[in-house]
Amino acid sequence: MRAFTLLGVALFGIVSTLALRGEAAEAPRASVDLTTTDGTGVVDATWRYADVQLVPTRHRGPDANGQPTGNFQPTWDYEPHAAVKDFDDSGWTSLAATDLAARRGNGRLSFDWYRIAIKVPARIGDFDTQGSRLEFETSIDDYAEVWVDGELPRRVAQNGGSMIAGWNAVNRLTLARNVKAGQIIHIAIFGVNGPLSDPPTNFIWMRLARLQFYDDPRSGEPMAVPAQEVNVQVKRVEPGIDRIVPANAKLFKLAQDFKFTEGPIWLAKTRQLLFSDPNANRIYAYDPNTELLSVFREHSGYDGADSAEYGQPGSNGLTLDRDGRLTLNQHGNRRVVRLEADGSVKVLADHYHGKRLNSPNDLVYKSDGAVYFTDPPFGLPTFFDDPRKELPFSGVYRAARGRVTLLTQELRGPNGIAFSPDEKYLYVDNWDAHHKVVLRFPVNRDGSVGKSEVFADMTQELPGDDALDGMKVDREGNLYVTAPDGVRIYSPQGHLLGTITAPRSVHNIAWGGEDGRTLYLCASDRLYRINLLVEGVRP
Repeated sequence: MRAFTLLGVALFGIVSTLALRGEAAEAPRASVDLTTTDGTGVVDATWRYADVQLVPTRHRGPDANGQPTGNFQPTWDYEPHAAVKDFDDSGWTSLAATDLAARRGNGRLSFDWYRIAIKVPARIGDFDTQGSRLEFETSIDDYAEVWVDGELPRRVAQNGGSMIAGWNAVNRLTLARNVKAGQIIHIAIFGVNGPLSDPPTNFIWMRLARLQFYDDPRSGEPMAVPAQEVNVQVKRVEPGIDRIVPANAKLFKLAQDFKFTEGPIWLAKTRQLLFSDPNANRIYAYDPNTELLSVFREHSGYDGADSAEYGQPGSNGLTLDRDGRLTLNQHGNRRVVRLEADGSVKVLADHYHGKRLNSPNDLVYKSDGAVYFTDPPFGLPTFFDDPRKELPFSGVYRAARGRVTLLTQELRGPNGIAFSPDEKYLYVDNWDAHHKVVLRFPVNRDGSVGKSEVFADMTQELPGDDALDGMKVDREGNLYVTAPDGVRIYSPQGHLLGTITAPRSVHNIAWGGEDGRTLYLCASDRLYRINLLVEGVRP
């Protein structure tokens, strides 16, 4: 069939691979031609197309430091901004794969979008795709930029990959590693008619679009990447956000291909970031100086014989006590533990009134040495309905001197937890699609809490199944909440200042770096960082 060939590529593909990699071409195990009807049928996909329109807009001019904080001045933008993963292209023109060579755009200075959502097949001929590496090649007359699931990485002097590769050049990039049958991958291709300084009389069309599957000896292993800038959006709601997020904010991808990243904490002594992958039952260490990733702890949350039944058996939230000892919430073991200097594990909390905790999620220390933590059932195999569940509620607790005290049980899915810098208030947010709220509790002198108040309610504003996750505060008392639309930043008075949106959904954050102004983002299968203008509160 024309849709795919096994163990071979055309001469054009071999030459382009050699040119891009500077090495002998690696033969793919299977190839799918997305310019054919058979090819799009293999991945259950339909091409969609839209012209791009230039629209007038305004943007701030440069200040003395070259940053965009000056007066507004007229410039240009384009519509639609169709690179995001969940962009609704249902109203666009549907293209037959065989029509990709048709000339599009309006000629001269013109741009367009091609979008396609592919579904990874279980097999292609005799080749089992499970665990393979999937790459994509395309060539557009004249240039192309390629977004994958809403992300556009770029590095200094980058040529190709997700960025423009050159005049009619082939762009080649990895879509995914360790692919799984049924996995959906969204590709958005921005076509450009060029050269821009001498707009041509011709039009935009797609010469090549091809998927290639390769054996991957590192399949399933996460990897650090050279720190590379990726797209970021900053929604500025109130002027206070400008004191927090730089006018020309930069987000960098540091590592990828995890199962799920969570619970980050900065280690000042070793200048490393630790973070959990609860799905992989592992804690990783990332060194920003060497850009190296290593395994810090295996079986971080569970070593039971039935661990395969658990979706998230590993550790989740991580923090440090006053003596710098790592404290972690273990999902599978259903407890809060501290790692001692001699390597032993001390249990700080595992029961309440003789019943086992659900699955401690996030945690924070108070300056008096007490640890506060949330305990939803999300670490149990079937959550609220799991037969292992012993407590009839999801609680927020305080553990001190061997005693575990229930502070509140009013939230169905208590998740992120943080103190205000002066420790007068305790914040707790809720992973509940039907009640996306942050509660604030006054903290009494004895460490107990008073009656809660709703600090922020996002239920109507943010519909959908995702809810609220990790939280942190900065030195000025602003609260950072990981929400479905990004990292939301609230003033101490509860006003939304703005939102930082990364290419992946962010689930937890931590302050790090030499000056405490680097915010690390655990975002689904990725690790990002962004430098801010304020210092965060660190243990």
